[in-house]
Amino acid sequence: MYEVIPRTGLQVKILEGMYTESKIDRVDFWVPPRGINIPVQISVSPKTKIIATLRLMGMDTTLVMDNVQHFIDQQNKVDLKYKPRGKAAEFDYGVYHDLAAINDWITNITTVYADKAKVIEVGKSFEGRPIRLIQIDTGKVQQKNGFFMEGGIHAREWISPATVIYMTGQMLDLYGTDAKITDIVDSYTWYILPVFNVDGYEYTWTKDRNWRKTRSKHGLCHGVDPNRNWDYEWCEGGASKEPCSDTYCGPSAFSEVEVKAVSDFINSHKGTIKAFIDFHSFSQLWMTPWGYTKDLPTDYTQLNAGAKAACDALEVDYGTKYQHGNIADIIYVASGSSADWTYGAEKIKYSYAVELRDTGEYGFLLPADQILPSGKETLEALKALCSYVFNN
Repeated sequence: MYEVIPRTGLQVKILEGMYTESKIDRVDFWVPPRGINIPVQISVSPKTKIIATLRLMGMDTTLVMDNVQHFIDQQNKVDLKYKPRGKAAEFDYGVYHDLAAINDWITNITTVYADKAKVIEVGKSFEGRPIRLIQIDTGKVQQKNGFFMEGGIHAREWISPATVIYMTGQMLDLYGTDAKITDIVDSYTWYILPVFNVDGYEYTWTKDRNWRKTRSKHGLCHGVDPNRNWDYEWCEGGASKEPCSDTYCGPSAFSEVEVKAVSDFINSHKGTIKAFIDFHSFSQLWMTPWGYTKDLPTDYTQLNAGAKAACDALEVDYGTKYQHGNIADIIYVASGSSADWTYGAEKIKYSYAVELRDTGEYGFLLPADQILPSGKETLEALKALCSYVFNN
């Protein structure tokens, strides 16, 4: 995996062409092109000549990871094939788990805490897998205020489901004993989707660790980017109409059954969900709409203040620094995203997209020993954001 720095506008356009069109010479973008002198990260086959070509064009290239497969193998070793044994606390939150183990955990934890948690199947994936959401409701919510958070919309971002799972476990395990946890759990009806893109996530365990999209079929290519498929400014910018591209927006908005199922669920609670977070990795960013344009949304001042409160709280335990701002400015233009749709179409004022650890050392292959720190610091951010949203 290389860091590549374009030094001219033409070099940026060359990289953008590689990124938005079909995969060229097995080039996989981990960080897409964003401008002159801004690093791009790509992984390539050892046999590729593309790095030499980019150097000849005048771009700076630095080797970051000399054996991507080594880090893939390290991650795949740590799934312990969890089997529920009656206590939610026995789940190992410090390792990555495959989809079957996560589904076992969802069933088990909602059984152990059946007085306040239940499973809702919001739909089926393209390949027929259930999309399972956990609802937490202690009955203490005086008004029907909901908080929706999801992980794993992009399949290869394993730290996203792992972090969402950890936070959910803490919310249930510590309810009634930790005052702050109890307070945030009691303040909302929680809708938590640990793995959005179930087909893609399964595929990363069985076929291609760096797969990003869904698994629907489009000509010779598979998959749509589920975070470019929402019906708000769909496929306007930062998305591709090329089916083989990692940012393929799909043949139409909501073409993906997974995206349609989740959007229908959110829409069925229209007016009651007060906050939405879509967790991704990597870059350490807490982002507000808009993604489709650099224009700021009407509520940007309060949205960004909520993001700052989250980032400040997140930094306390481990010193992890996040940036905050609107999606299009702080990372790149991306139309048809979940946060744009929840904010723009559903009027969920506090809608966020969050990029978790790290800033590029390991990228999508974050070692398992960082799961618990990620979970703990992000839970602190969530507590702070909940307080901010509740008071604003």
